[in-house]
Amino acid sequence: MKTFRVDLWQEGEYTYKQSYGFMPNIMAFLHEEDASKRDCILVAPGGGYCMCAPHEGELVAMEFYKKGLNAFVITYTTDITFSEPLKKQPMNDIARAVRTIRKNAEEYNIIPNHLVICGFSAAGHLCATLATHFEDATDSNPEYAGISARPDAVILGYPVITSGDFTHGSSMDALLGRDATQEERDYYSLEKQVTENTPPCFIWQTVGDSLVPVENSYLFADALRAKKVPYAQYVFPFGDHGLSVASSEQFAGWKGGEYSMEQLNKVLPHVKDNTLINVPERRRNELIQQFFPEKKPEAPNPEDNPEAKKFREMMAKGNPFADVNMWPELAYIWMSRLFS
Repeated sequence: MKTFRVDLWQEGEYTYKQSYGFMPNIMAFLHEEDASKRDCILVAPGGGYCMCAPHEGELVAMEFYKKGLNAFVITYTTDITFSEPLKKQPMNDIARAVRTIRKNAEEYNIIPNHLVICGFSAAGHLCATLATHFEDATDSNPEYAGISARPDAVILGYPVITSGDFTHGSSMDALLGRDATQEERDYYSLEKQVTENTPPCFIWQTVGDSLVPVENSYLFADALRAKKVPYAQYVFPFGDHGLSVASSEQFAGWKGGEYSMEQLNKVLPHVKDNTLINVPERRRNELIQQFFPEKKPEAPNPEDNPEAKKFREMMAKGNPFADVNMWPELAYIWMSRLFS
């Protein structure tokens, strides 16, 4: 496997104020055993537009790498301080990532019109934003301006879709700010933005998702159907938010993909040193309590947690999310049909 990092913006192009030295980037995971051109997937980890969760990045990319795809993980702009609304910056990041991969298709041994983007939770919203607004994701750099940012297919795992009744409020606050106009909220309420040119979508979620209501997936699927956009939708009966690939390896304590936390790790020293930019003291105190508590809470005894005990008992009988764990295979079959 060939692995490397590519920064997405050149000097002077990236101007997000709360970056604290972070640069949006992609990590590549490429096959080296032959020079055959491959389908590829770009994975965007979720995290409420506040961070990028590692288990929704590299772990997912490896599932598709093992199926023969060349894979990439994007670490896009987020803001855990809620001090500067992100607006179009995350969409511009992922659009530049798509263009970067296509621009280097020969070097990366990928088929440029077989490019899938895959996102979870808030990153599902990000991927669906590019799927519906790719024409707005223009690029002023002449190296990239003529390259399409439209993905060829989209995979959405427990996605945030709407800014309406079933939204995930903190994701929208980080993206748009609490004073967003109704026009802005409608623009990012993606069930309202589907067109006939929206790329095919694969959507999955669980009925029991307590953080992002399953209605988000239904709203988007209904909009796709109304516009006759090909889609697949799987709704699993059991499981909460954030399941990623729901594999036994994951539940056994998988570790990896720490690079996805780069921006958060660059922000936290400024939280501690009180050198944040335009962050209210109330929010800084919340972050201190979250990441630098004066007294670290005692680690709970797992034997005392009835839910943990129940989960261990279920795991002893086999993966309780074995059905959810099938979604990568289902998505791969779906992709294979699209690209055949």
